Amino acid sequence: MIGDSSSREKAEAFLLREARLLDEAQYEQWLALFTQDAWYWVPSQAGQTSPRDTVSLIYDDRRLLETRVRRLLNPSIHAQNPPSRSSRIVANVTLETDRDDGILETRSKLLLTEYRRNRLRTYAGTAWHRLVRDGKAAFRIASKRVDLIDCDGELEGLVVPL
Repeated sequence: MIGDSSSREKAEAFLLREARLLDEAQYEQWLALFTQDAWYWVPSQAGQTSPRDTVSLIYDDRRLLETRVRRLLNPSIHAQNPPSRSSRIVANVTLETDRDDGILETRSKLLLTEYRRNRLRTYAGTAWHRLVRDGKAAFRIASKRVDLIDCDGELEGLVVPL
């Protein structure tokens, strides 16, 4: 394991907080977790190394993240009428790097179950976060990548963030 257990535990607590904000549809608070130059990426192919090589399921910079949140908060958004209910499990959190400049990279397993219009949808995969220390105890997300196990399968539109 890289870094000390305290850093891993703090990073895990942060990832659990992020999941809770998303489950509770607290999208503005979720957006506030990201740095101004952050990006959020969900590749469309297993092993995809760049979002510029092929189309991605999601590839948002900060401006597109802000647009995504505005749409989710709009009461007339068709894709969320009625709103989804979701439950996320974040597990197997490991600290991949813990640099002296305050940047941590985490890897975790994600299981998201979404319920909407009498249907359950499940998304599973590996989430990679690059976190930057924001003060002594807090983190902010510089980048988030979610590798879905079925990224190249038939997926309905992803509306709620993973």
